[in-house]
Amino acid sequence: MELYKNASIALQEFWSSTEIPNTMLSSLFGLCAVAGVCLATPNPNIHAHTSLPSVTVKNGSYSGVYNPTYNQDLFLGIPYAQPPVDDLRFRVPQSLNASWSDVRPATAYSPFCVGYGGDDLGKELAEDCLYLSVIRPSNIQPNASLPVVVWIHGGGLFMGGSNDARYNLSFPVQNSVDMGSPMIGISIQYRLSGWGFLGGKEVLDNGVANLGFRDQRLALHWVQENIAAFGGNPQKVTIMGESAGAQSVGAHLLAYNGRDDKLFSGAIAESGGPGVMFFSTTNGTGYNTTAYQTSYDTIVASTGCGNTTTNTLSCLRALPYETLNAALNSSIPGVGPFPPTIDNDFVSTYPSIQLTSGNFVKVPLLIGTNTDEGTAFKPDVSVNTTTQFLSVLNATLYPAPPSTSTIISYLYPNIPAIGIPSFQTWPYAPNSTIAIALGAQIRRLQAYFGDLVVNAPRRGANHAWAAHGVPSYSYRFDVTVTGNPPWVGATHFQEVAFVFNNTRGEGYAVNPFSNLTAAQTLAFDELAQHMSRSWVSFIVHDGDPNCHGLKGKVLWPVYDTRNGALGQNIVWSAKGNDSASLGRVEVDDYRIEGMDFIVKNSLAVYGR
Repeated sequence: MELYKNASIALQEFWSSTEIPNTMLSSLFGLCAVAGVCLATPNPNIHAHTSLPSVTVKNGSYSGVYNPTYNQDLFLGIPYAQPPVDDLRFRVPQSLNASWSDVRPATAYSPFCVGYGGDDLGKELAEDCLYLSVIRPSNIQPNASLPVVVWIHGGGLFMGGSNDARYNLSFPVQNSVDMGSPMIGISIQYRLSGWGFLGGKEVLDNGVANLGFRDQRLALHWVQENIAAFGGNPQKVTIMGESAGAQSVGAHLLAYNGRDDKLFSGAIAESGGPGVMFFSTTNGTGYNTTAYQTSYDTIVASTGCGNTTTNTLSCLRALPYETLNAALNSSIPGVGPFPPTIDNDFVSTYPSIQLTSGNFVKVPLLIGTNTDEGTAFKPDVSVNTTTQFLSVLNATLYPAPPSTSTIISYLYPNIPAIGIPSFQTWPYAPNSTIAIALGAQIRRLQAYFGDLVVNAPRRGANHAWAAHGVPSYSYRFDVTVTGNPPWVGATHFQEVAFVFNNTRGEGYAVNPFSNLTAAQTLAFDELAQHMSRSWVSFIVHDGDPNCHGLKGKVLWPVYDTRNGALGQNIVWSAKGNDSASLGRVEVDDYRIEGMDFIVKNSLAVYGR
């Protein structure tokens, strides 16, 4: 065992060097799985439960909750910043500035940050919402030095929260214990919608843009300062998110022009990442368009702050919560959406520029998308002809030459066999009633918008990591879960239940694992175990997803573009009759011409 320990130390020392030849990266990380560096034994710092959990951090002490089902300690609703209310509204988050001598309870989740979407239904919402929660194996000692994962929830940056049963960190933390490599899970909340991403000149001039990202950043600093008290290792923190959470992960990889503040050592981005920007597909694309100022001015006018003799931003800070909430949640034309903005600070410049130049934090990256992402991201229009397809393109492109939409129409032709969902998922003839009702060219439209929003940026990120000698791993999730009709397919978000190993479907209106045959149930459960353990392996084994401890599984290759190679994805599928069929490797060349165009024209055509 000493051999493995020494090899692991050597591997970490090697990775910490500033110059790592690209030719060595793939062989190094392949060796990890083959040579057994990732073998693990039960952590001696985990002990039987003896009392209610407590912890002392920089500001004071907290008592938590013991979960006997998983033998875990839960510390819920811990503040990491001063409440962003009153004069701290629309300001950069402020660190806690008080300490205490008593023991404070951390026994209940905090309210969601104020948001406006389906994920918020039935949830308590509050402006005072900058809290995090910590899940750890029970009775971890302060010197345990366990790896840490920080979960950043998605929801378009306008809804959601960490107290969502679909994001139950107890499941992956338990997986880590079962694998003999225990870890700690953390979920964080951040300001949303206009509360966290208000734009406009006044916001930029006051240096208070992208507050939601800045909230997350302060939470990561809190983790660095305090996680050792929970038994965590501040030098082994992986940030992880899905959708807007993955966009947030990408934002931290690029933050301050790629400055490495040593806040994390790995990153996981599901259906998002550093090149992704969830601009509204109906309002045009691109950073810092006039829409930001229009939204700000409309809010100012609707709240009466346009008549103030003082600074309009100061007026918005002084408004009653109910007044501002009503304005941000109104249907008045011009209000929202609220995407991030280039502020020449946190968001230094366009992501495509940074990715090309290598100005990003160089840590291992696990990133991927789902086969049928486009069914979630297409504009809500019916497209039956090429003329209508061109019309949609012209309405959603960043200012570009008129010929651009024509070029795109050639790259995404009306050939049903290459649209999404595939014919294996989509059992309808092009002239069938349902196909006509949805639009004769809907699968063409969905292929393009899925690539535009997430697939092409994912591929671009893999290529950027490979070009700069940093290991990354790519996946394509290809499962149509229970509750999704065939015309939706393996759409956005559906991998989350598998990553969290949430086979009971907690938090879902329809359990993704329900109403299956015995064979399908076995395949779904086995795939969830494989995926969840691969994610845990990446977190606890220095960016290698292959140390999952399962036999007969395909090796997930490092994404390698040397010598003109295209790179490879692992395909997560629940099809087939044997264990090996649940994960296979493919060359990453699907819709290659179209995605190459999107990546190469990220700035000129798409403004990102």
